[in-house]
Amino acid sequence: MNTENKKLLLDLITTDDLRQFRKSLLSDIEQILKENIKPKTKTWLKSNEAKALLEVSNGTLQNLRNNGTLPFTKVGGVIYYNRDDIQKMLLENKQSY
Repeated sequence: MNTENKKLLLDLITTDDLRQFRKSLLSDIEQILKENIKPKTKTWLKSNEAKALLEVSNGTLQNLRNNGTLPFTKVGGVIYYNRDDIQKMLLENKQSY
């Protein structure tokens, strides 16, 4: 591209044009990210989170652990439940009427 063509191109594209293009591009990127990024769900839940998910009391959650209905992992003094194990337990105990 020769100097004259470059000057002609620069005369056609203004700073305002570039600003508008930038705004449009950022808006498009933001929309793509919103559509493609899903909130990550936690794999391991603490007791309070598992209780809230199942809508059960401390005693019921403990009974589910004690009778082997709901597997758990204990690290230090903290008990964790795998979200998939909770889902599996619910499906296995599903009642059809």
